[in-house]
Amino acid sequence: MSGFLVRNATRVLTRSLAQATNADYIRIVEVGPRDGLQNEAKQVPTEVKINLINQLSDTGLKSIEVTSFVSPKWVPQMGDNSKVFSGIKKKPGVDYPVLIPNLKGLESALQVDGIKEIAVFASASDGFAKKNVNCTADEAVLRIKDVMDAAKLKGLKIRGYVSCVVGCPYDGAIKPSAVTSVTEKLLEFGCYEVSLGDTIGVGTRDTIDAMLKDLWSVTTADRLAIHCHDTYGQALVNICTALEHGIKVVDSSVSGLGGCPYAKGATGNAATEDVVYMLHGQGCVTGVDLEKLVKAGHYISTAIDKPTASRVNKALYQKYSL
Repeated sequence: MSGFLVRNATRVLTRSLAQATNADYIRIVEVGPRDGLQNEAKQVPTEVKINLINQLSDTGLKSIEVTSFVSPKWVPQMGDNSKVFSGIKKKPGVDYPVLIPNLKGLESALQVDGIKEIAVFASASDGFAKKNVNCTADEAVLRIKDVMDAAKLKGLKIRGYVSCVVGCPYDGAIKPSAVTSVTEKLLEFGCYEVSLGDTIGVGTRDTIDAMLKDLWSVTTADRLAIHCHDTYGQALVNICTALEHGIKVVDSSVSGLGGCPYAKGATGNAATEDVVYMLHGQGCVTGVDLEKLVKAGHYISTAIDKPTASRVNKALYQKYSL
């Protein structure tokens, strides 16, 4: 297929948001700059992060998670959080959330101009919570409440994450009821949305299905998002399962960046390019320009000297470059 035909096909698939109905619009939350780059062994220059986020802002994405206000002692890659957030161009209509692990992180974030949304994280697994934040899953949720209460006083929007929704590297399989319990608390405390994370990518269609069915006892699909890692190549299948349940928000990472420092062998998030290509092929509307997205993915892969984990990027970059 010629470069012209590829570009023309993409324009057809990338219908404008004005044409979208509630039934076919899927919001993509880009987590690559935070969830992806935090796992890189080599320090990624601040300017590279800023350039990446600016390129992503031009693709049509409406939510880009910028960084994390975590201690640089534990996550050195996020040590430039203030510089990155202050350095990016904030495009009107785009949300730029930051991850907040604790009250100290919130205090640091509040010193930076322009932060309007934060993300907090909990776990459905005691083993994962103990390894990650040195407490049980229930204790971690109570700590989060303190952060959320303080954030609400400042008028910040709050999004929640639940890790290990189907499997944990320490506790094994996770009961759906554990996910439901944590999710219910996060929503009760004030999260406008909770993202369900298959942190180590062990989920399958059946386990994702069972987890979601249990959640319907406490919430509805419009309060949830799906966040899948692709360790076993099941991310797109699991995302489709969530879509069939009515979930319309998908987390993904450009070029498939990411992993999990507490889960040995876990690969990156579902690649945003692959998710967008799949959604467009199903007639869904994302508002994302796939060509610009592929070029952003190529940029960051080149910058960190790693091959892209996105099959769509591998297939289309040379054609888009003609």
